[in-house]
Amino acid sequence: MKFPIYLDYQATTPCDPRVVEAMLPYFTEAFGNAASRSHAFGWTAEEAVEKSRAQIAELIGASPKEIVFTSGSTEAINLALKGVIEMYAEKGKHVITSSAEHKAVLDTCKHLEQAGAEVTYLAPDQTGRVSVEQVRAALRPDTVLVALMWANNEVGTLNPVREIGELCHEQGVLFFTDATQAAGKVPVDVEADHVDLLCLSGHKIYGPKGVGCLYVRRRNPRVRLVAQMDGGGHERGMRSGTLNVPGIVGLGKACELARLEMPAEAARTAELRDSLESRITAQLDFVFLNGNREHRLPNCLNLSFPYVEGESLIMGINKLAVSSGSACTSASLEPSHVLRAMAVGDERAHSSIRFGIGRFTTREDVEFAATQVVENVRRLRELSPLYEMVKEGVDLSQVKWQAAH
Repeated sequence: MKFPIYLDYQATTPCDPRVVEAMLPYFTEAFGNAASRSHAFGWTAEEAVEKSRAQIAELIGASPKEIVFTSGSTEAINLALKGVIEMYAEKGKHVITSSAEHKAVLDTCKHLEQAGAEVTYLAPDQTGRVSVEQVRAALRPDTVLVALMWANNEVGTLNPVREIGELCHEQGVLFFTDATQAAGKVPVDVEADHVDLLCLSGHKIYGPKGVGCLYVRRRNPRVRLVAQMDGGGHERGMRSGTLNVPGIVGLGKACELARLEMPAEAARTAELRDSLESRITAQLDFVFLNGNREHRLPNCLNLSFPYVEGESLIMGINKLAVSSGSACTSASLEPSHVLRAMAVGDERAHSSIRFGIGRFTTREDVEFAATQVVENVRRLRELSPLYEMVKEGVDLSQVKWQAAH
C-alpha cells in the first residue's frame, strides 16, 4: 500500500493514463496552432480541438458549437456571470445565487455588486440544498441570471437543477450552473435540464489542469455574452487566446471516458463511500453526515466528529490525503463557508472532514482509512474534557451558559 492514500478527489484528480496517452502527440509531433489555417500543422490541431468539442458536448447533451474553451471553471464562471450582466444590463442587474456556492461564484458576485449589480444570496437548508420555491420567491422583474451549482464541492449535495432550470425558462431568466463537481459523476443534459450556461473543468474528471469550458446555449434562448478577454476573436469572439491544444485533447478524452464509464464508476464509488461511512459510524459515536443523504454525489463523504478539532485529526491521519473543505480555501483557519451557510454550527464545522473517493480508490484504501480515522478520533477524544462530560450525560448547553455568565 502506497502512502499517503489519496482521498481528496473533490480537490483534483490524477490524470488518467489514457488521457495522457491521447495528449502526448500534441506536445511534440502535432504541435500546430489551431488558429493556423494555411498549413497541415494548423489543420491537424484544429481537427483535434473540434473532436474534443464534440466529446464534451456529448457528455452534457449539447451541440459542439455551444462549447467555449477556457483555462478552467473559474475563468468560465467569470465569463458567464460578468458576460451576462454586461450584455443584459438594459433588462436588469439582479442575480440570484446561494451562499454555499464555490468562491469563484461568490467572489465574482462581489465584483458584480461593486459594479452596480444586485445579488440575492439564498441560504441552503441544513443538507446544503436550495429549493425551487426559494428561487421562485427571490425572482424579480429585473432578474437576469440565476447561478446555482449542480453539486456542492464540500458536501456533495445535488441541487434540483432540472426544476430550477424549468422555472427560469418559464420566467425568461437565464440559468447558469457550476457543474464542475457533477459532470462525469452524475447524468447531465443541458436540454432536458433547461440549462443556459454551464462550466466544467478537466482536472476534476481525470483530465489535465488548466483547461475547462463554458457551455453557452445557442437557441431557445440564444445566450449572448460580453467577452472578458480581448485579442484575436478566438472561440467565436467569446474568449480570445491561443488554444491549449494538448489540454483540450485531454479534456475531450476525459469527458469521453467519463460518459462511457459513469454508470459503473458511480455505483463502485458510492459503494466504497457507504462502506467508509458505515465502518466509521459502527465504531464511533457522535458522527454526523454533512449533506443530503438522498441527493448527493456518489463519491463524496463529509463527516463531522464533534469534540475533535478537524485540523488535529488531519494531522493525526497523515497517511491519508483528505481535506477539511474546499481546496481553494484550505489555507484558511476559518470554518467552511458552506457548512456555515448550512447552519450546522462552528463547532461541528471545525470538526468536519471531506473524503473524496475516486477512480483509483481501492477497497483496501477505504478499509485502512476507516481504521485510521477511528483510532485517531478515539485518541483525540480521550484528550477532550467535553467528550468525557457528554459521555457522562452532562448537558453541555448548560455548561456553556454558566461559562458565559
